[in-house]
Amino acid sequence: MRRKGSCVRLTILGGGGFRVPLVYGALLGDRAEGRVTDVVLHDLDAGRLSAVARVLAEQAAGVPDAPAVTATTDLDEALRGADFVFSAIRVGGLEGRAADERVALDEGVLGQETVGAGGVAYGLRTVPVAVDIARRVARIAPDAWLINFTNPAGLVTEAMSRHLGDRVIGICDSPVGLGRRIARVLGADPREAWIDYVGLNHLGWVRGLRVAGRDELPRLLADPELLGSFEEGRLFGADWLRSLGAVPNEYLHYYYFNREAVRSYREAEKTRGAFLRDQQAGFYEEARRADGSALAAWDRTRAEREATYMAENRETAGAGEREADDLSGGYEKVALALMRAIARDERATLILNVRNRNTLSVLDTDAVIEVPCLVDANGAHPVAVAPLPDHATGVVCAVKAVEREVLAAAESGSRATAVKAFALHPLVDSVNVARRLLDGYTAAHPGLAYLV
Repeated sequence: MRRKGSCVRLTILGGGGFRVPLVYGALLGDRAEGRVTDVVLHDLDAGRLSAVARVLAEQAAGVPDAPAVTATTDLDEALRGADFVFSAIRVGGLEGRAADERVALDEGVLGQETVGAGGVAYGLRTVPVAVDIARRVARIAPDAWLINFTNPAGLVTEAMSRHLGDRVIGICDSPVGLGRRIARVLGADPREAWIDYVGLNHLGWVRGLRVAGRDELPRLLADPELLGSFEEGRLFGADWLRSLGAVPNEYLHYYYFNREAVRSYREAEKTRGAFLRDQQAGFYEEARRADGSALAAWDRTRAEREATYMAENRETAGAGEREADDLSGGYEKVALALMRAIARDERATLILNVRNRNTLSVLDTDAVIEVPCLVDANGAHPVAVAPLPDHATGVVCAVKAVEREVLAAAESGSRATAVKAFALHPLVDSVNVARRLLDGYTAAHPGLAYLV
């Protein structure tokens, strides 16, 4: 725990990223002892760093004792003296994401950035960079805690954990948002509810929601009106949720309704990555101009970004527009709560990506999973959970096997192992498709030249 009055330094990798102002905004609202006092932004793109720094300066205007912000393109300089390192890098940028989506869709399979072929391609690009960062953190800031939001979050966290152990913790806003929505429709306070959530990142299920010791989820599943009143209920349909006896993370829509999702994405005017690439290019251009408000430009762009999130899936399911309460993000709140618990030794319960230890018997101790954790000054400790049902065990074990092949390919540089990672994914339906996918991704991404 930090001494009273001492500085707490947060380094943000990917500091020129669009969502950095969400993190800084959360820090501005934290006035308690042990709060972050210094923020270091690191990015390889100096222009993006400058644009985001302008937004942060406007956010801090008039706020007493706002965390000081500095920016650098030197990674080692950024890491020195860090207490927390927040990783939100995007290897290949949004141009790379757009290519991930298009190569997969051209083969008739899903290209989403964390799920299916797109997630495998993104992992193959990102893991070598993430491993280099982990090694540098271990050398330059060995006492720092690394909070990983870089996608695919579970896979990248596991890669980093091989060098940082339990000092790297992965975060995601999807389980938080799902739990909040379920609690809301049940009339419960999310802060007082225990959410029984288990799985991998972007591959988990809420199996219970306990308030004062009583599981309220059966009441939700038995009420068609309640099920139709929130996003996942409309996305998956009441009948399917009752069949599962659980509420899946929204990303499982890509698995349960894969054919419909692929068709919708292929028919869309732009893929999600292409939309964000073009949208954010406009923001960064506007934010660099001295004659306008960078914060106002960011606010407008963020509102459009959040409103169009998973729009193709919602259209396929007839789920309608996102609700206003779901347009405010959430991962920055998870990051802040995690840092608070560690820095102040205040016990908190958060759904995080951590090493399994003995939590799920179907996976080994080093496998990174996404479950409720108790957090204190010594880090995040996964809470014991009931075993997964068979249908969930099958897909979790299959996807974890794919992640392990990605890690093996990144370490060995083996093209054959990379093909195996694609071919074993439940959403890739042919070894020949897997081979063509890797050919397409290798042509699109110079960063995959290490695979031979």
